Amino acid sequence: MPATAVRRLILPLTAPIGSVRSVRPNRDVAVLTYDDGPQPGGTERVLAALAEVGATATFFILVGRARRHPGLLADVVAAGHEIALHGIDHVRLTEFSAGQVRRRTIDGRKELEDLAGQHIRWFRPPYGAQYPTTWAAIRSAGMESVVWSDEVKDWDDNPIADMAARAAKVTLLLLHDGYAGPIDGVDDGPAPTFDRGDLSRRILADLAERGLHASSLGNALSGGRAVRGAWFRS
Repeated sequence: MPATAVRRLILPLTAPIGSVRSVRPNRDVAVLTYDDGPQPGGTERVLAALAEVGATATFFILVGRARRHPGLLADVVAAGHEIALHGIDHVRLTEFSAGQVRRRTIDGRKELEDLAGQHIRWFRPPYGAQYPTTWAAIRSAGMESVVWSDEVKDWDDNPIADMAARAAKVTLLLLHDGYAGPIDGVDDGPAPTFDRGDLSRRILADLAERGLHASSLGNALSGGRAVRGAWFRS
């Protein structure tokens, strides 16, 4: 049996301990999510691209960056996008105990809610790194873990056309409006130099050609349902 068929059979069985992995809408929707912002030079260009077509998205915010760039966070909120938590910093949660994960999640959520002025429901662990104990700690902090169904590898300096092509079957797409670095507790090398607004425009145009429109996770779930399944990696 093909691996994809096996996953389709197994994932529903893991839903009780599952993260949100995709969305099954009852309309033609693709969910766009952006990580690692807010960041000058990235966030405002992404916001412009989304505004041009009236699209919404979910922004997974690093609290440390929101402290440094409250104006950019305010711009995301004012544009009607959904705010979610990506962490206080970008350190892998698998480096912490379950108790530490719970405390960091609670503290991060409270501060981000104060900064954004809205309720925060979703949490995406940095790098998608979580163990079962990590997932349980996130849940005990009152949040839902969200991962992704598709990625375009926009953490590297690849041609925009090549990255956009990877979004061909998107249901819940991982994108970035920023790039985590030493100020976020990690060092993943130099940031890519392509225009994140141009990448978003290309993806949005490709979605429109297929009769799809982009939406935040929360908006997509107003007419669909979350698909959950186990997602554990270090």
